[in-house]
Amino acid sequence: MTNSPLKITRALLSVSDKSGIVELTQKLEKHGVDILSTGGTAKTLKEAGVKVTDVSDHTGFPEIMDGRVKTLHPKIHGGLLANRDMDTHVHAMKDNEIAPIDMLVVNLYPFQATLDKGGDFATCIENIDIGGPAMVRAAAKNFAHVAVVTRPEDYKGILSELDAHGSVSYETRKKLSAHAFSLTASYDAAISKWLRGQAEIETPDNIAFGGHLKQTLRYGENAHQNAALYLDGSNRYGVATAEQLQGKELSYNNLNDTDAAFELVSEFDTPAVAIIKHANPCGVATADTIEEAYKKALKCDPVSAFGGIVALNHPLTKEAAELILETFCEVIIAPQIEKDALALTEKKKNIRVLKTGGMPDPLEARTSVKSISGGLLVQNTDNGRVEEHMLTVATERKPTDAEMADMLLAFRIAKHVKSNTIVYVKDGATVGIGAGQMSRIDAAKIAASKMAEAGLSGCKPVVASDAFFPFADGLLAAADAGVTAVIQPGGSIRDEDVIKAANDRGLAMVLTGMRHFRH
Repeated sequence: MTNSPLKITRALLSVSDKSGIVELTQKLEKHGVDILSTGGTAKTLKEAGVKVTDVSDHTGFPEIMDGRVKTLHPKIHGGLLANRDMDTHVHAMKDNEIAPIDMLVVNLYPFQATLDKGGDFATCIENIDIGGPAMVRAAAKNFAHVAVVTRPEDYKGILSELDAHGSVSYETRKKLSAHAFSLTASYDAAISKWLRGQAEIETPDNIAFGGHLKQTLRYGENAHQNAALYLDGSNRYGVATAEQLQGKELSYNNLNDTDAAFELVSEFDTPAVAIIKHANPCGVATADTIEEAYKKALKCDPVSAFGGIVALNHPLTKEAAELILETFCEVIIAPQIEKDALALTEKKKNIRVLKTGGMPDPLEARTSVKSISGGLLVQNTDNGRVEEHMLTVATERKPTDAEMADMLLAFRIAKHVKSNTIVYVKDGATVGIGAGQMSRIDAAKIAASKMAEAGLSGCKPVVASDAFFPFADGLLAAADAGVTAVIQPGGSIRDEDVIKAANDRGLAMVLTGMRHFRH
C-alpha cells in the first residue's frame, strides 16, 4: 500500500559529494540491497569492495556523450516512477523488463561551487546536472514507493530505520521527498540566476530564488517568529559567509544589523567605521586610521552606540579593539582580525566577532527581494553612486573643497539610512542623523537634536537629504542647525523655493539627480 513501510531491495547511487557513501553502501549490502551505480561513484564503491552493477549493464545501453547521457533511460525512470499499486504500471514493468528501484541516493554536480571558484562559461555549463535532477524529481514524485536521499546527513537516519524495522517509513519518505524538491528548486534557481546575468535579462517572465541552509536561528525579529539563514552564493565577502571567531550565536536581528553596518563601510576605501543600531547608523566616520575613524564615529551618538554593531572596512587592530571594548557592543565585524585584537576581544566572551576575509564590492549588481501579500517585490540593490562631476551647483555660492568632500560622504551615508533621512557631516564624520521619519522636517530636527546632545552644535556641518526637499521648511530647519552646504537630489516642483531659501541663508547647494530611498 502507498503509505506502508518500504523494504529496500535495490538502490541506485550516483553522488558528487561522496562523504559517507561507502559506509552507507556497505550497510545497505548487509540488508541484502542490490547496488546500482554510475561513473566515479561506482569506481569508489568497487575500490571499497562493494558489489556494484554499472547502470550501463543494467540498462544495456552505454554511457555516451562524455557522460551527459547515462541514466536517462526507461529502465531507470520506469524503475523510479512506477506506481506499484497500479496493475497497468506493474504489467508495463514486466513487459519491458524494468526492475523496481526502491532507493535513490543522489547529490548533484557542484554548479554553485564551480561558479564560486570562477569557472569559465564552458566549465559552468558542463557542471549543470541533467540526469541527477531528472532522477531526483522522478523518485521524489513517487515517494510512496521510493526513498530519495539527497543529503549525506540523512544516511544515518535511513540506516537506523533499516536496522530497527528492515524498512523505511512513509513519513520519512515524504520528508525526504520535500528535501529533494527543495534541492532541485534551489539548484535550478542558481543556474537560472547565472544565465540571466550572462544573457542580460533583467525581468524574466518567471523567477526563482534559492539558497542552502547555513543555520537555524533561535527566532526571528521576535521570539514567536521562526527564522533561518540561507546562503545564495551572491557575495563572497558578505555577513552571511563571514567566519564567527567568538561569541554567542548570532540572532536574526544581529545578522540584519551587521549586514547594514558592513554594507555601509564597504562604500569607502579609506579607513571607515560604522556603528549601527536597529539597522540605522548612529555614527559613521572616515579617517587616516581605523582607530581615529572609530573615535569620530562614536562621538556622533555615544548613547545610542551602547549595544550596537561596529563595522570596520580595515583590519581590527589591538588599538581599535581597546577603544571599541570601552563601550558595550553586540558584534564587531571586519575583513581581518589581528591576533592581538582577538586576544583582547576573547576576554569579552559574549561579544560576537566576525571576519569576512575581504570587502564586498558596493557597485556589484545584486538583487533585493521583499515579500508582500500575494507576491514578491524584486529590484536591483541600490548600487548608485554620486561623484563630484555628476553634481549641479544650484545656488549662487559654490561649495568649498572641504564642504564638497563632506557632502559626498554624507550623501553616501544617507543611502544606508532608513527614509526619510537627514545626515549632518563635519570633517569626515557624522555629527547628527535623523532616520526613518514620516516628514523630512522632523528628520532634520531630530538630527539637529542629536547633534546638540552630542555637544556638537555650532560645528557648522553640511547636510545630506536622501530625497528632495518638498518644501523649504526642511532646508530652513537644517540652516537653523548651522549647516553651510546642502546636497540633495532635487526634482521637487518647489525646487525654486528651496534654492531661494538656500541663497537667502548664504548656503551652497548641489543637486545629485539621484535619490536614495531606503524602506
